[in-house]
Parts: sequence; structure tokens; C-alpha cells
Amino acid sequence: MSFKKLGLSEPLLKAVKEQGYETPTPIQEQAIPVILQKKDILAGAQTGTGKTAGFTLPMLELLSRAKHKTQQHKVKALVLTPTRELAAQVQESIAVYGKHLPYKSVVIFGGVKINPQIVALRRGVDIVVATPGRLLDHISQKTINLSHVDFLILDEADRMLDMGFVNDIKKVIAVLPKERQTLLFSATYSNEIKKLSAQFLRAPTLIEVARANTSSEIVQQAVYHVDKERKRELLTHLINEGKWQQVLVFTRTKHGANRLSGQLEKDGITSVAIHGNKSQNARTKALADFKAGKIRVLVATDIAARGIDIDQLPHVVNYELPNVSEDYVHRIGRTGRAGNTGEAISLVCVDEDEFLQSIEKLIKKDIPKVWLKGFKPDPSIKAEPINMGGNRGARNKPRGGQNGARNANNRNSRSRSKPRG
Repeated sequence: MSFKKLGLSEPLLKAVKEQGYETPTPIQEQAIPVILQKKDILAGAQTGTGKTAGFTLPMLELLSRAKHKTQQHKVKALVLTPTRELAAQVQESIAVYGKHLPYKSVVIFGGVKINPQIVALRRGVDIVVATPGRLLDHISQKTINLSHVDFLILDEADRMLDMGFVNDIKKVIAVLPKERQTLLFSATYSNEIKKLSAQFLRAPTLIEVARANTSSEIVQQAVYHVDKERKRELLTHLINEGKWQQVLVFTRTKHGANRLSGQLEKDGITSVAIHGNKSQNARTKALADFKAGKIRVLVATDIAARGIDIDQLPHVVNYELPNVSEDYVHRIGRTGRAGNTGEAISLVCVDEDEFLQSIEKLIKKDIPKVWLKGFKPDPSIKAEPINMGGNRGARNKPRGGQNGARNANNRNSRSRSKPRG
């Protein structure tokens, strides 16, 4: 099927063609016609499936059809995302696909000064992409008017629940018009997501392009068993032996990300860490340098990595397994995108055996195990409780769903602070 058959107008088709896309992805093929019928949808799709364009294109199409002649540059569409990085990616998608349309958009998140956002809002915008905390700041200061919103999109809603944003979402929705179209996109499809949709969506159409909580089939997964103290040595060995040029590495904590990045630099491997304590400018520069190939390794925490969108990222490494099993699916979804194959490697010590069992239970498959010569773990070492970096009650307890880790330090400074075809 071509994009033209989905019912998109010429300005959007032109923008899609300029990006080099000819055929919609499954989520786009299923979601776009339903959205254009002005129906609410509940869409379960993993990262890397093209879901951003799956809601951006029909949203822009419906805005152009409505014309809104008497309401020029008033907020008609609102996109909520869990993190700054993802908000910036969505904003980029809107700019790319809407380049031949007259609509103005703005991205709103914490960690940067609020005044430029206020100025942009006063000038008038049609589309707002925001994280919940900073949006509530604008609502409380009466610097944004959401009374004309026709479209609400909740992107990566599962992550917003994980991060404890459910009450913030409810506060935002409370000020929106009741007559609106609501689209909920989620990488995983849990009972908590169903509950959220029952509250805010009207007779939604269910769209699922991958089974709930499954790992991507085009990602080659492997577990390397290794002692905790030799993980960095093994990682360096794998990068050098495999001549890996672009690697996304996940750690469990911000301190761990900083420490590992520094160690890799000492090993002669260019690296930078991104996490919630880094300034937005530092995070943006790190991501840009990584995409451009200026650095080989980007070390990230789960929260900071949301929104990283690189079509051909070949390698993802779980330096430490996540204690929330669903985060494993999110992590490895960073590779194997756009039909490309990818490799996801997990370095697992004896302390993490419970986490591994929980992950394999969730994805309903055994991940291939590797014991590399020279790095085989010492069988005399016993498992120890894992310090979760301040998550009280989270020691050595694999958890999933909404009851997963809600790291208050990663909550995106609630009140302070490439699109796929």
C-alpha cells in the first residue's frame, strides 16, 4: 500500500516523499485511516515501528481539513510525552512532515528557561508537544490556553505511567474540551494502559502491530555471563574486537553511567553519558555527536534514552539489566529499526539472575547464553543484593508494569524546570 491510498493530501505526500519513504509501516497503515475517521485509538506498537509518523501525519491532515478559519494559531493539538528527548523528536517529526503546511508548533519541557516558551505561546501556535510537568507549570501560570484542543495524543503512555505521571495526565486532561479525539500510543500493552484508556478514550479502536511485551524478532539477543567486576573489561573487548562504531549502552544509575563513560575514555573509546542530571544542552549535544559518529559509545539511563531515534543503530548493550522487565523491551527496541537487523547484548552477573528470569518470562523466550573464553564467571562468587540507586524497596526485586521503578530523581524536574516514515 502507498501513502497516497491512506487518504493523505498532497502537501503531506510531498513531505513524505522528500524523506524517501514510499510504503507505510504496519502501524501507519492501520492507524492512519482510523484516525482520519476521527476515531479514538489505543495503539500498541514497539519503538522503531514508525508510530510517531503514524499520528503526526493524520493529525496534520485533519488540521488542514478543518481549516479553523476563525481560530488561527490557537492550540488545536496537544502531544504529551514522558521525556524531553522524545518531545524534541516528535516536534522534529511535525516540522518535517508539516513543512508544506501553515501550522506552527512548539515544544515545551523542563530543564530550560520557561520565558522563551511563554513568548512562543503568546505569538500563537497550533500544535504543542510537551512533557506533563512543564505543561502544568504553564497551565498554572495561565500562559497557555487549551480550550480549543481537538486532538490529544499520549505518546509512550506506558512510560508516563512508569514515571508516575498518571496524576499529571489527569490534571492536564481536566482542562481540555470533552469533545476531542484522543490517541494513545504505547510500546507495551499492559492492564494499566487498558485502565487509562477506559478513563479517557471513547470507544477506541484497538491497534496492535506486535504482541504485548514482546522483544523485536529482528534483534539478535544474547546474554554474556561475566563477573560484575569484569563487565567493563568485557565491554571494551567486544567493542574493539567487533570494531563497533556506534553502541548504545544502558546502565541502571546516573552515577554508573558517568563512571562507565569515564572508564571507556581511559580505554581509548570515545564515550559520553546522558542522564537526568545533565543539562538539556549537554544531552542534545551528546545525542547529536553520537548520531554524527563523533563518539562511539553513548552511555544512558533508561529515562534519558527515551526518544533516541536512530534508524540504523547496530548495537545495544545492557551493561546492567533493568529491574523493570518492560524496560528491557524498550531498550532493545532502540536497535533493529526500520526493518534493519540489530544486536542486543546483555552483560549479566550472578546478582542479576532474578532480573534475567523475569525478563525471559515477560518476552516468553530464552535468550541465548554465551560464556566467552577468558571472561567466564567465577562460580565461587555468590549473589549479592543490588543497590538500585535510591529506589527504596527495590533491592533485588524484579518488577514490571506500573509498579515498576519510579525513580524520583529521573522525574524530569516536574515543576522546575528523526521521525520515521
